[in-house]
Amino acid sequence: MAGAVLLLSVESSLENTADAVDRTIADGIAQQMLDQILTKKYVENAGAGGALADVLAGVGAALDELTGGGTELYDDVDDYNGYMANPPEDIYGQPLGTGDNAGGQRLANFRVPGAFFQNWRVRVQVYFVDPSDHRIVSSSATAYRAVQVVVERLEADGSAITLADRKRVISYIQPPAS
Repeated sequence: MAGAVLLLSVESSLENTADAVDRTIADGIAQQMLDQILTKKYVENAGAGGALADVLAGVGAALDELTGGGTELYDDVDDYNGYMANPPEDIYGQPLGTGDNAGGQRLANFRVPGAFFQNWRVRVQVYFVDPSDHRIVSSSATAYRAVQVVVERLEADGSAITLADRKRVISYIQPPAS
């Protein structure tokens, strides 16, 4: 009887450790994705003078930006709106942990095991937020955008468990008139 209780305790401890490792890795993936997104321009091309109306005109990737294997052609923040990858991918569309950061594959000995990220998904949303309270999603365009990256593990029953959820709010500042 004591042996069964001990084994149950060890199993529970191992599950908690594995879950903590998954959440730590997922948080790193979410932070890396945010860093990648936030190095891009706020907007594709602002008109003369960078008027806010020009900035707010379109949200999402243009057709020519969608022709790459991954996100390598995305050049502004809103291109990532609605982005989803299952399993997570690098910027060239290679499954995370397999690419060589140049669009090719790593040597086999240096790849993450194929099944490790198989049931993981990365989702990105870019949306406008209220200027006075950035926690509130705005129903109209504002100079403030939130970028939210969610990393999930998909379960056999179709449900998704959130492993990491990171959000940053960024603002558009109109350039000075020349």
